[in-house]
Amino acid sequence: MLGREIREVFSESSIGAQMRLVAEEAEAAGTLTEIGGTAAFLERFDPAEIEDAGVIVLAGSFESYRSISGKGVSGIIVDLTYAAEEAPGARIRAPLVEEDGSEPDLSGPQVIAHPAAIAIRLLLGRLHRAYPIARSVIHVFAPASERGTSGVEELQQQTVALLSLRQLPKKVFDAQLSFNILAQLGEDAEYSLLETEERIERHLATLLDQPEAPPMPSLKLVQAPVFHGYSFSLWVEFEEPPTAAEAEDALRGESIEVRSESEEPPTNAGVAGQSGVSAGVIAPDRNVANAMWMWMVADNLRLAAENAALVVKEIL
Repeated sequence: MLGREIREVFSESSIGAQMRLVAEEAEAAGTLTEIGGTAAFLERFDPAEIEDAGVIVLAGSFESYRSISGKGVSGIIVDLTYAAEEAPGARIRAPLVEEDGSEPDLSGPQVIAHPAAIAIRLLLGRLHRAYPIARSVIHVFAPASERGTSGVEELQQQTVALLSLRQLPKKVFDAQLSFNILAQLGEDAEYSLLETEERIERHLATLLDQPEAPPMPSLKLVQAPVFHGYSFSLWVEFEEPPTAAEAEDALRGESIEVRSESEEPPTNAGVAGQSGVSAGVIAPDRNVANAMWMWMVADNLRLAAENAALVVKEIL
């Protein structure tokens, strides 16, 4: 799913004309697809054939980095799998929210920050510049697409099975996700929510390591029964609180769409294919004088792919 999103985003610029599509799985090699409206085939993965590539974008499985590591590849790796996160010289990147103006260090793997971390940094940073934040608490609602195609397919299969009174498939989540919200996944799940939550925290802490950045928020990740798009419920306490209208005005700008009280609130389904983030339902906390509640959604695949494209443009 992420690979398809990258292909679409890259094809919107000159990068698309320079891109070769490589299938991680042998059985996918030869599949007909397209780049920017031009027919293209997925090539069979062979480390020897990508040794001279200037940039290698990883958007497959966690194992894709290991398959090329130490194989003489000279190009800069742009990693959206997080496999290269602990590699020597790796850098957590999100050009959309990098504000210090310094030249990026391109000597090691460029690991694209988790899209939830990018979205949070974008919104809190914009607010903090206008109205300094004292502290914040954020509930993050993860979609099934966080687990790739297998997660989306399992949610769909669970929904059909429930309506047909059949046994539920539980390979990915090891729990009923359909018509349900999970604070943690089953013991035999392929991934854990805590693992993803800690990654979001690590990446966000890195993105906040800039002058005049807002303080690190408290986070809690929840698995939502939705196919696509991250959602965020934010509680923000300010040193001096703005009105709801002032907060909306502070947020409006590049990469942030703001829905006012008179408009429909943003939804994870409605933001599909949209750049940046969408925020709304901004209102004062009735019990804490300096605090406000707000809602934010983002297309996780699009946000990751667009930041990857920005990194590739820096390299090329």
